[in-house]
Amino acid sequence: MSENNLRDVESPCVASAAIESSLGTVGLTVPEVDFESAEPLVGEAPVIEAEGTHSTVTLNSQTGDSSGETSFLDLALSQAVQQAVQKSGYDRPTPIQAEIIPHMLAGRDLLAQSHTGTGKTAAFALPILSQLKTVGKKPKVLVLTPTRELAIQVARSFTTYAACLPEFAVTVIYGGQDYEVQFKQLRRGAHVVVGTPGRVIDHIKRRTLDLSQLECLVLDEADEMLNMGFLEDVQFVLEKTPPERQIALFSATLPTPIRNIAQQYLNNPAKITIKKKTMTVDSIRQRALFVTPREKIGVLKRILEVEESDGVIVFTKTRETTVSVAEKLHREGLSAMALNGDMPQRVRERTIEQLRSGKLNILVATDVAARGLDVTRITHVFNFDLPHDSKSYIHRVGRTGRAGRKGEAIIFLTKSQRGKLRVIEKATRQPIEVVQPPTADDINAIRTRQFHSQITDMLARHDLTLFKKLITEYAETSGKPMVMIAAALAQMGQRGRKFFMEDRPNPKKPDHNKHYQEEPRHDRFERESPGGFSNHPRRGRKSESRLLGPPEPGMMRCRIEVGRKDGVRPGSIVGAVANEAGIAGEYIGPIKIHDSFSTIDLPEEMPTDVYETLQQTKVAGKHLRLSRPGEARNRPGDSHSKGPRSDRPSGKRSPGSKGQGKKTYAGKRATRRKSTRAEKRKK
Repeated sequence: MSENNLRDVESPCVASAAIESSLGTVGLTVPEVDFESAEPLVGEAPVIEAEGTHSTVTLNSQTGDSSGETSFLDLALSQAVQQAVQKSGYDRPTPIQAEIIPHMLAGRDLLAQSHTGTGKTAAFALPILSQLKTVGKKPKVLVLTPTRELAIQVARSFTTYAACLPEFAVTVIYGGQDYEVQFKQLRRGAHVVVGTPGRVIDHIKRRTLDLSQLECLVLDEADEMLNMGFLEDVQFVLEKTPPERQIALFSATLPTPIRNIAQQYLNNPAKITIKKKTMTVDSIRQRALFVTPREKIGVLKRILEVEESDGVIVFTKTRETTVSVAEKLHREGLSAMALNGDMPQRVRERTIEQLRSGKLNILVATDVAARGLDVTRITHVFNFDLPHDSKSYIHRVGRTGRAGRKGEAIIFLTKSQRGKLRVIEKATRQPIEVVQPPTADDINAIRTRQFHSQITDMLARHDLTLFKKLITEYAETSGKPMVMIAAALAQMGQRGRKFFMEDRPNPKKPDHNKHYQEEPRHDRFERESPGGFSNHPRRGRKSESRLLGPPEPGMMRCRIEVGRKDGVRPGSIVGAVANEAGIAGEYIGPIKIHDSFSTIDLPEEMPTDVYETLQQTKVAGKHLRLSRPGEARNRPGDSHSKGPRSDRPSGKRSPGSKGQGKKTYAGKRATRRKSTRAEKRKK
């Protein structure tokens, strides 16, 4: 087929009603054609090895194209598929597409080792659609995927590539969706079925999915299906397919079980492998920041404010963290939503569609929920939590820099995780730049430029005649200068929010002229210093007798129910607060130890969950029972060591209780101690 013949086609491609009805019931829309990536996964020189009739093909190190400059017009795709390709604006296939499509068109079985982002969906979808006959209701093609998200994505790709095929129908089936919806779609008929192994098996056993006329089976991301425990399910499906069907197996890795499946079920397959020097896209800038857990949200907000971004994915380890992070970002006025396995499937689909369409800018997700997610507008990926392994990191990073675009990948680490950074660098074979968070000066410079830009835009695009008149009248009657009026209006626009950001004060060095230590550190308690605290048994009382100054701005003085009698040390209190509550040492203020209790200065804006954690934290075998200033507690031993200990109930009765009930156990012990002391004084 010549290029001129393609250009002579004037009628636009219109998706049939069957396509829309097939996917409309599950909330899918028909997007623009997207071949996953216009370039190969890496910028370094990959090599494609094809066993059988094809020799090794070496690719250009810059563009990733083969030396033959293959175009889609050189491939024997059907005219309808060529129209979709031409309409998309692409003229050259990715390396894996150029190598796989001829084998698929020839009807050969295929074993392809390729990573996500290489364009493999189009590599098998285009030749399948080119040979598909849209007659009958029984499925001709079955695609197995490990996750629901990937199944929906593949089904959407088939719909897009088949936009010019008359009466084409595709159905996606997966767990979590109502069976009745899937029954109706399968009864209506589908030429291509895309689904997860578990739900596909359910339909096979219910006899609602008939594979007797199946012509092609695709196993997408087979190694992931193996990792998720679907090996036996995949083998069950393979046994239910006709012996003459074509099989295409795609996997990022080829462990022994995958090789065994290929050896048992594939017939003389073409084996294709992409070799590369790096595991991540060269167009992705990778950075690392060392921050404490409590600083992550603040640093994330700063980066989002400083850098230009479109779509953003923030990866966390747990489902609970996705919700908490999304809520915190939403409270800051950012468009953020969570995506995790606890959410209903319809909500997950709607959330992903909002991200794809631009209605949602920030997605906070777990690795499983975002598996196979392909949204080209993603510019930034944040590893809010350390991924489980290097493979998870590579998958996370692969969500950006797609379709030839540039991307940003940022990982948050604590100082104790420095070794993990080297492991990731070794796995990706690329260095990761360690950078510092944006400063308040950086943020304020951005805000100033945006403020100026907003003024310029307002003056250029809007009719301000009415407000000019009102302000002129006010200036004449009040005598206020115009600059002051403008400043007042700007302040009104802030609605009580600060315009400039302030950096947290840097830790200060000890001021020996003050009666308290301003910069608490873990090791400061291990030595004596003028004006500081000491836990030395012979000198402690002298330093403790000095009065503490008031808490610093932003700090509050809290009480904890452990003291000198419990053998507690300031260092152990700092360690417990830092480790259990995640509060960095620089935000833990002065500690003063009394006989039966102690005081500690902590940030005023301490979250409720941190407060509750500290109440249950143990030091020296006792709960801290932290309390904020002003909280009412019955502590008879607050001021001195005399009387019963503060963690025991007092023996005093309440007013009006004379003659009612018995003395408490603690009260009896206190009475006995007083009697003993009286007898000693008499002697």
